[in-house]
Amino acid sequence: MAHMDIFTNSAFNTRELSVAVNIVPNQWGDIGQLGLFTPRPLRQTAFSVEMKNGVITLITSSQRGTPLPGNRRAKRSLKSFNTSRFGLSSQITADDIDGIRAFGQESELKQVLGEVADRQEETRGSIDITREFLRAGALQGVVRDADGTVLLDLFSEFGVTQREVDFTLGSATGFDAGCAAVTRHIKTELKGDVMRGVGALVTPTAWDKLMSNAEFKEAYKFFENTNGQNPLREDIGWGRMFAHKGIAWMEYLASGDVPQEDGSVVSTDFIPDGDMRFFPLGTRNTFFDHNAPADYMSTVGQPGTPFYSTVIPDPSKEPRFVDVEVQMNTMEMCIRPAVLVRGHSST
Repeated sequence: MAHMDIFTNSAFNTRELSVAVNIVPNQWGDIGQLGLFTPRPLRQTAFSVEMKNGVITLITSSQRGTPLPGNRRAKRSLKSFNTSRFGLSSQITADDIDGIRAFGQESELKQVLGEVADRQEETRGSIDITREFLRAGALQGVVRDADGTVLLDLFSEFGVTQREVDFTLGSATGFDAGCAAVTRHIKTELKGDVMRGVGALVTPTAWDKLMSNAEFKEAYKFFENTNGQNPLREDIGWGRMFAHKGIAWMEYLASGDVPQEDGSVVSTDFIPDGDMRFFPLGTRNTFFDHNAPADYMSTVGQPGTPFYSTVIPDPSKEPRFVDVEVQMNTMEMCIRPAVLVRGHSST
């Protein structure tokens, strides 16, 4: 029969459990499926981003045999930031493992490991939706905590003003011009990075306005989209995009429950309803997940991974439980926030 001292086995150390929790499939997130954010491992919780304003100019021809004119060097500056810890624990009590016995090929250790894995998977769901929430914040230029507290205002930190475009979807004209304004602005503000297109996350109210826009309906009056679907006649499907005017459009429905101190639960939209958020797709050096080590002694100075897990035993002389912890220490960032465009419709 399994006892609480089974958790002293090396199978339950931080390294083994962290490896296990990192291979749990991602359970939540349209933004995560887009592959925008590049993981960047850190060895400590603080990190710096180098701002380099590249100078690209037209070169006037010069006489052969004469010295070449000097190139203007780019100005550089460093901005310092910190990751934040997000985690949950799930308690396994003595009653939870009471009665576990070796059976056939299922040893007591293997069965208890299965119980821990179940707790890890349950907790990873909340961690995954939290990372999606943080990424949604990064795509809007302001990363917030679950309670609405601002963790990072990218526009303020990088000294830029967000571009806003009014699509006036309720009028006969304005939509096509809005699309052109968005794509031109993003291409201009990439500042040395590359992209393969523009993405748009559209909230339900804005989506309904888009589907009824006169210019949009006229474009699909006789033609189907390149993916073989007409968004006016068919349900594109949750989490899928369709291309129009150089923009990949997707309806974004993300919201999450936030527990309150009084025990109630408040639902929050990841993007305010009525908004459309535009950003470049296929970049190399614009979106990052900065992952720091967990606050465990065994992870000090090690390169950060997306997730960590460990078991914390009951400190009393006669242990009654262990806490299975899962955490991430991260900060989602867009280091070129000028490419982030907010779309809306005043009509």
